[in-house]
Amino acid sequence: MALDIRLKKVNKIYYEGELVSGVVVIQSKGDMQHQGVNLSMEGSVNLQLSAKSVGVFEAFYNSLKPIQLVSYAVELVKPGKLPSGKTEIPFEVPLKPKGHNKVLYETYHGVFVNIQYILRAEVKRSLLNKDLTKQSEIILEYRDSKEKAVAKPVPFTITPDSLQNIKEKSQIPRFVVKGKLDSSVCCLSRPLTGELVVESSESPIRSIELQLVRVETCGCAEGYARDATEIQNIQIGEGDVCRGLTLPIYMIFPRLFTCPTLITSNFKVEFEVNVVIVLQNDHLITENFPLKLTRI
Repeated sequence: MALDIRLKKVNKIYYEGELVSGVVVIQSKGDMQHQGVNLSMEGSVNLQLSAKSVGVFEAFYNSLKPIQLVSYAVELVKPGKLPSGKTEIPFEVPLKPKGHNKVLYETYHGVFVNIQYILRAEVKRSLLNKDLTKQSEIILEYRDSKEKAVAKPVPFTITPDSLQNIKEKSQIPRFVVKGKLDSSVCCLSRPLTGELVVESSESPIRSIELQLVRVETCGCAEGYARDATEIQNIQIGEGDVCRGLTLPIYMIFPRLFTCPTLITSNFKVEFEVNVVIVLQNDHLITENFPLKLTRI
């Protein structure tokens, strides 16, 4: 016995208001009695607390219930018998929010915030046989967005004097790094671009890296738990790079692990990029830039 869900769209990307259509495929070696074939679609936001926040916010536990966005269930086949071989059962379910004032958010796989839309097919069987189930995730994207990416260039100069959170600035080797991000408002389908120049550095450089960070905030009236975690880290300069040489900044935003910047009353998903310069003596110099991500 095998059960599968095949969607009409191969890329599994859907927009709010669309019909999600496909077939549920059941393969069996002989005739099969069943108690009904059902299909459900659930869309929800799952919030979690990091270990450091658990003890601090006891009141959170009530407000961290999953936020349901979509809930739809349909019986595809009434109880009966399925013939031997392959059976294909077509289906269509509307991708619409549960409730009039709700909105659907883009699919996002984070650490403490997860937004997922799951199709689930189930063949119910008699008491002695185990029910068959199969899950398939669909990806929801915004068709258009209120905010469109407009170029907001961010020039920067990093020197020992510009650094924060440092006790002994006098002990830091002298350096000057200049550059710019082409925009702090970025469209997800286009790369983050810019340039960086090491004008001078007393200490040899080991590496220059770009770190993309997700900042997830879960909260309620009692307070907020804010956690920053790394999504990806790419190297843009290796070794003691030439002084005065322009290094290109180029980073593609990964699918699923990024989404348009999202701010709601219960949770927030925001993004930042860090320019990290690692010196030979393991000194880390980090400059942080908040980003606003958009779909268009």
